[in-house]
Amino acid sequence: MIRPLLTVSSGTLASRLLGFVRDALVAALLGAGPVADAFLVAFQLVNVIRRLLTEGALNAALVPAWLRLREAEGQVAAAAFAGRVLGTVSTALVVAAALIGLAMPLLIALLAPGFVGGPSLTLAVDDARLMLPYLAFAGPVTVLMGILNAQQRFALTAFSPLLFNLALIAVMVALLLRPRDAADAALLMAATIGIAGLLQLAMLAWRRGDAVATPLRVSFDAEMRGFFAKAVPGMLANSGPQLLIVGGAIVASGSPALVSWLYFANRLIELPLGIVGTAMGTVLVPQLSRAVQGDDTAAIAQAESRALELAVGLALPAMLGLIVLREPIVRLLFEHGAFGAADAAATAQALAFLALGLPAHVAVKAIAPAFFARDNTSAPLRAMLGGLGLAIVTAMPLGALFGVGGIAAAVALGAWGSAGLLIRQAAASFGFAIDVSARRRLLLIAAAALAMAALLALKARFALPLVAGAPLAVQALGLGLVIAGGVIIYGGLLMLAGVVNPSELLRALRRPDRLRD
Repeated sequence: MIRPLLTVSSGTLASRLLGFVRDALVAALLGAGPVADAFLVAFQLVNVIRRLLTEGALNAALVPAWLRLREAEGQVAAAAFAGRVLGTVSTALVVAAALIGLAMPLLIALLAPGFVGGPSLTLAVDDARLMLPYLAFAGPVTVLMGILNAQQRFALTAFSPLLFNLALIAVMVALLLRPRDAADAALLMAATIGIAGLLQLAMLAWRRGDAVATPLRVSFDAEMRGFFAKAVPGMLANSGPQLLIVGGAIVASGSPALVSWLYFANRLIELPLGIVGTAMGTVLVPQLSRAVQGDDTAAIAQAESRALELAVGLALPAMLGLIVLREPIVRLLFEHGAFGAADAAATAQALAFLALGLPAHVAVKAIAPAFFARDNTSAPLRAMLGGLGLAIVTAMPLGALFGVGGIAAAVALGAWGSAGLLIRQAAASFGFAIDVSARRRLLLIAAAALAMAALLALKARFALPLVAGAPLAVQALGLGLVIAGGVIIYGGLLMLAGVVNPSELLRALRRPDRLRD
């Protein structure tokens, strides 16, 4: 799995880094207040739909069905099936966008009840309606990405989301050069999102190749109804991290700036979650689907164990690193323009609690493909809904007692609730269990991550104050060196413990496979 995982992770990393640039510009333009809260609630709605559709979620139902049909009836039948899915999804989303636009005031009131009776409601409705054209392009983007992933053409799908962030960044740079009223700037940014979706679709359509999804048809026959009955639960289940944040935002909307603080803190969680979680979902579903269809129990066990090792090995040090370095990271990225020191401090507090749920999010991303490969999308959905309910119920009292930190802690608790439910269901359904070598390596990974965190805290305490008053570029260099040092320490400890074998890693990277762009 190393080569395709690295490809998908590299594309996701590039997209997330551009996302940080985008969010830093949003913070500088809008700050943390009614205009920013309204824009971010609207953007969060569209962003959840975008990720629900495009970031590996449709793999849950489309990839196993497409692969099964290609093996049974050939490439032409698989292409015809994909053409029906493409036409039907696109049509359904155009109709859905129109209906959502009409019902937008009610939808925003449900997502942000604290906005009712204030100016933020109207602002959020206007922003969200301008973003809705993106849905018309998200449908075909979704299907094309799923089919390309099934063919192991991971590079194109991994890097195409870059266009979404590049379009928004270009508009925000122009707004910084020619300043406007914050509300007008938010409307221009919202209108750009539809253009970003069109650019992504154009890129995928240009490089899709012949007969990937042809002929194009709209169909609601029994086969399509059965497909969507599996696809919708899988897509919702794969969007658990985003829906947990939406649940937190519902509770946070009653207090000024809490939505903004929670959003910007979660953006830092999404970097490791996207790199590990999205890559796991994108690569594991096709691999496990082939193993399940071939009844290869050894390949299934191997994939499940190695996936969990990779997930924990990357998520655990990321969690500890974000907790230790939360304040310098937030100050460096967001404390500019209208986003002040108090906003940065509150965002850092939320980040510390959200980070506690990161290993749980990634564990779900590693385990859920085992269900999707068996055409079971309902179990991950039930686990996600259980965690979401737990997060909302606990966010109300914790938010009242501890503010944004309490809401963030409730979101992390919801993530662990989902992970616990899914692990229990996996053990009951197909005997999910990690092998002996994985158990040993997981303990060594935990020890190495804790040692790295302790050394990272010492470095941050003594090194970062030396560049505290320096120019921004120098501060960024100092923080980057501290982070790079932590990565080197962690990697060295893993090699010393025998968890990572450099020669095996190099062999995996050189191994020929079907990875294409």
